[in-house]
Amino acid sequence: MAHFSAAELEAARERTIDDVLPGTDDPPLTVLFCGINPGLLSGATGHHFARPGNRFWPVLYDAGFTPRLLQPAEQCELRGLGLGITNMVARTTARADELSDDELRAGGERLRSLVAQEKPRWLAVVGVTAYRTAFACPKAAVGPQTTTLGNSGIWVLPNPSGLNAHWSRAAMAEEFARLRDRA
Repeated sequence: MAHFSAAELEAARERTIDDVLPGTDDPPLTVLFCGINPGLLSGATGHHFARPGNRFWPVLYDAGFTPRLLQPAEQCELRGLGLGITNMVARTTARADELSDDELRAGGERLRSLVAQEKPRWLAVVGVTAYRTAFACPKAAVGPQTTTLGNSGIWVLPNPSGLNAHWSRAAMAEEFARLRDRA
């Protein structure tokens, strides 16, 4: 992975990155993973979950969603597996706590529209705190939710950020695998 200077990373602030969604030749969307928002390295590279300490890609592999460990630059390979990636809030920040509750709520509305359009079997939101705010579910916990978006189920997953130290990689992989087994 290329190294970026502090100035290059700062220049990525407020950028957006494209969703990874299936094309017409891809299988139907089984799981749409939803991050909170892109970090600066993701903004600089244009790849979701690009920070080396982020455990998304290793956990996706550990849970059996991918046949091998993918690198962020290979994110488009998810399309052929019936998987996609989006973000609750599109703008890039250094930390998710830079987002306002209003931005998260607006992101929840955007997700409702995107799920209605793409019709995944599951919307998998990585980050319970952001989910609680975006969907006005203050008592939500990690796991499948009782509410749905149309025919799409909602599963809240632990945030794979390296900053989320109270979830080990193995425990995260177990939760991701529970979703994979249901999907």
